[in-house]
Amino acid sequence: MSRIATCKRATKETDISVTIDLDGTGKGDIHTGIGFFDHMLYGFARHGLFDLKVDVKGDLEVDCHHTVEDTGIVLGEAVRKAVGEKTGIRRYGHMILPMDETLALCAVDLSGRPYLKFQAEFANDKIGDMDTEMIREFFYAVSYSAMMNIHLKILDGENSHHMAEALFKAFGKSLDMATMEEPRLSEAWTTKGSL
Repeated sequence: MSRIATCKRATKETDISVTIDLDGTGKGDIHTGIGFFDHMLYGFARHGLFDLKVDVKGDLEVDCHHTVEDTGIVLGEAVRKAVGEKTGIRRYGHMILPMDETLALCAVDLSGRPYLKFQAEFANDKIGDMDTEMIREFFYAVSYSAMMNIHLKILDGENSHHMAEALFKAFGKSLDMATMEEPRLSEAWTTKGSL
């Protein structure tokens, strides 16, 4: 069964198209207009083994806020659509990921209940053309539009680039684990009957 989804969103601030293949090989075709954000999304796709296509036209003449947040909304919608009824998947995923001096933790639950717990303090206000405060906003948007519980925490770290990259890669690997098929299950992994 194909687990590929495309979602689009157009407003006065952004025009976004996202396609994700949960059973890909880590290919990325990503164009947001923000170089560092492209780099983060590619790391997410590559380490989650998702094929990800992202095309964004945003009001970058204002700042990066709408572009980053709205991309999170559309990516979350695409993940939710691709995973479907969550029949026979592992539901939970986690990763503690090292990147040089940085150690990042991510845990996800495809519970159908959105929640973000984010603990990361960046030394820099910006990385390239992306405000570091938008990293939290991106994951908040993903969690709510995907109806997913996400915990992200920097356990140790100094370099803002390493910290951000470790969070995106850890999220990719955690989501990959959560969306993997569990051959012993033929229904959603819950006592409620559905997620």
